[in-house]
Amino acid sequence: MFERLEISREAYALATHAMTRQAAISANVANADTPKYQATDLPDFAAVYGTDDGFQPLATRTRHLARPSSGQTFELAARTIPGNQSPNGNTVSLETELMKGAEVRQAYDLALAIAKSAGSIVRSSLGRR
Repeated sequence: MFERLEISREAYALATHAMTRQAAISANVANADTPKYQATDLPDFAAVYGTDDGFQPLATRTRHLARPSSGQTFELAARTIPGNQSPNGNTVSLETELMKGAEVRQAYDLALAIAKSAGSIVRSSLGRR
């Protein structure tokens, strides 16, 4: 029952996005001195999370949200930043990667908080604490 709630599905997708992005950031930091290494990153979660099957439920109010897709996958994209290339062709900036790591932690903490709140609501609706 809990896995069918849309909010828990969104929280799972956000956590998956954060974990995948953290793996990319870790690879970037590990290859900071590798010649000609191109930094990789994911697009923002809001840009990649959405419907992909063409089905759109009837929206009876203007503030209704689009139905999220299940089984969302996230792909890495090479990130080239003009003027941020070292003499050996590497595009990794440790300062940028540290800032992105902080963003990922915030996103993961948000996903956990949403999942925890959804679990509390389900337990309350069942009459359990």
